[in-house]
Amino acid sequence: MTSMDAYIARRARLAAKIGDAVAILATAPERARNRDSHYPYRFDSYFYYLTGFTEPEAVYVLIGGSEPRSLLFCRSKNEEREIWDGFRYGPQGARAAFAMDETFPIEALDEQMPKLLGDRDRVFFSLGADPAWDMRLTSWLNAVRAMVRTGVRAPSEVVDLRSHLDEMRLVKDGYELETMRKAAAISAGAHRRAMRTVRPGMHEYEIEAEILHEFARHGAQAPAYTSIVAGGANACVLHYVTNRCVLQDNDLLLIDAGCELDGYASDITRTFPVGGRFEGQRKALYEIVLEAQRQAIDAVRPGASFNDPHAAAVRVLTQGLVDVGLLGGEVGGLIESGAYRRFYMHRTGHWLGLDVHDAGDYGSEGKWKPLVEGMVLTVEPGLYVRPAEDIPQAFWNIGIRIEDDVVVTASANEVLTAAVPKSVSDIEALMRSD
Repeated sequence: MTSMDAYIARRARLAAKIGDAVAILATAPERARNRDSHYPYRFDSYFYYLTGFTEPEAVYVLIGGSEPRSLLFCRSKNEEREIWDGFRYGPQGARAAFAMDETFPIEALDEQMPKLLGDRDRVFFSLGADPAWDMRLTSWLNAVRAMVRTGVRAPSEVVDLRSHLDEMRLVKDGYELETMRKAAAISAGAHRRAMRTVRPGMHEYEIEAEILHEFARHGAQAPAYTSIVAGGANACVLHYVTNRCVLQDNDLLLIDAGCELDGYASDITRTFPVGGRFEGQRKALYEIVLEAQRQAIDAVRPGASFNDPHAAAVRVLTQGLVDVGLLGGEVGGLIESGAYRRFYMHRTGHWLGLDVHDAGDYGSEGKWKPLVEGMVLTVEPGLYVRPAEDIPQAFWNIGIRIEDDVVVTASANEVLTAAVPKSVSDIEALMRSD
């Protein structure tokens, strides 16, 4: 399957879902970083999922019915702007390159939309995502209503488009999985590079630079999220991104970093000793988290619920906390009371895809969503021990998380990020290598 085949197939699936209606989806706007500079442009994930089009100022319209049509509104060719900002497809070029039935200049949107909405019962739209676009849709609907005396009927219902696309995006097609395997391989190389490079006395940002270098030199367009490079006590801050401190010999270093490749995210966390050897309570807690992750990954399989990996991890972590003396009592009771949350306060995973925390519900009506072939999720248990009077000092400031990207397969699972070592012996061996 080529990338364009994948986009065409998704449009056909959505057309079947919406019936004789119209779906409208705008891409993300450009955003200013400061006076004359913009942030690097990143398209809207829903828009890209259906189009593959990466330019700003674009709107996709899907006309449903017996003969569905795909329409794209985009920027016109402009020689002067292309000299300054780079190539533009323009409507004519975009029609052929992105398999559209019709294309228009973006300036024609307000003129065309009332015509396209006339005599349709429903319009599918991401209502509430952007107030400016909500107002624009309202203006189009009012324009159709103004034509009532000419025999034109306005849509009577606005349906949330995102909920339909969320369900589609939950199950990855072959093209998506292949892209995610490539993203995972790049990120895996970056984590291995970090393990080989780190030395006591380096700054966290030096290790971050090594990671970003590895992303870029293998073709990733950007980090999928702000990298966490957290040494020692910083690893107990779940979303630590300052990355400015000096790494000490006895620190554990927690790195949570992944690249984005052709729109798709990878997401890996590894924790390892700056000095190259796991010792004492750091090693004891690390082995607990590693076993929790192993059992959580084993729980990822078709027919299991999204919560099963989390439940498996919590059982192992809670038993481990009892074994090392950080919790006292019966494991079942400690889980029921939530006592383990003092040391493990987040969930064990999330969906992964075009977004790091990807689209899709995790359950409804009190039931967790069942896992099916093609879903991709992270598995990332951890333990975080902050200083406290009732905690032995040997455990203070230990933060550990181990995270992999896992695909649900027909019979079990595939770990996309398995190329990054995580056993104590494998990590220590890599850190000793040149």
